[in-house]
Amino acid sequence: MKNLPYSIAFLQLLVTGVVSLDFTIAGGQIFTPGFAVVDAPQPGTPLGGDTIEVALDVTANGKLRLPPYGDDSPSRINNITIFLYSYDTGRNFTITNGTASTNDASLGDIMQSESGSTVKHVKWTWPQCLIGDGKPDTTDSDRGAYNISIRQNFRLNGEDHYTIFDLPISVTNKIEFTGLNPSCDSVNNPLLTTEEIDAGSANSVGVLFAPGDATVVQQPDTTDDENGIGSDKPEATPGNGLGSGASAVEWTLTAPWICLLSIFYLFVL
Repeated sequence: MKNLPYSIAFLQLLVTGVVSLDFTIAGGQIFTPGFAVVDAPQPGTPLGGDTIEVALDVTANGKLRLPPYGDDSPSRINNITIFLYSYDTGRNFTITNGTASTNDASLGDIMQSESGSTVKHVKWTWPQCLIGDGKPDTTDSDRGAYNISIRQNFRLNGEDHYTIFDLPISVTNKIEFTGLNPSCDSVNNPLLTTEEIDAGSANSVGVLFAPGDATVVQQPDTTDDENGIGSDKPEATPGNGLGSGASAVEWTLTAPWICLLSIFYLFVL
């Protein structure tokens, strides 16, 4: 037991590293500074296949009605744009900026997709320079670590906001040529520095609508049963890219805690 004080100090150091995750996750959902709630993918997921798929609940789990919104609505989503960028590769790809391009090289307004559904499934064909399998094996490879950057332009209770939420993923799983893959240059944009983006200032509104958040969304009164909330969100299944539906907090923290308890046991005993 003489090593107990050192063991406790060591555990405190490790725990600090484990729980200082920059995400608010509950029930497998990732909450953002805005109405959008990310159902998939989870942070750090290795991705591949024919498309990258992002599932967003755009009603904050039923707190905001679906469009159309009145011009004077105190709460509404104006638009959501999504980019895929990497400071490692210098790439900044447009997934959607609200206007569809030829052959859906970049996608149109996701708020107008899947009418009546509270969850929008964004499916974007990987560009040609990301085709491959495994981790990058050359210094000029465009595969590797990326961020899915979700930009929300919205109004909450009469105040307008523009927020930036970055979700890290890795482009390391197998991606094959489909015949529809756009050229990388056709969807690439200049990559801004972190100082130019200034996400800290943009996100001053803070993470919204996570469990325990008491924010009340002001909306026009309605007596219509068809209130725009739409149909229930489909159950999460591995087949549609939503994973197992298990709590992401449990997935993120369970393994580290087992490791910590094992180390504690060895140090103490």
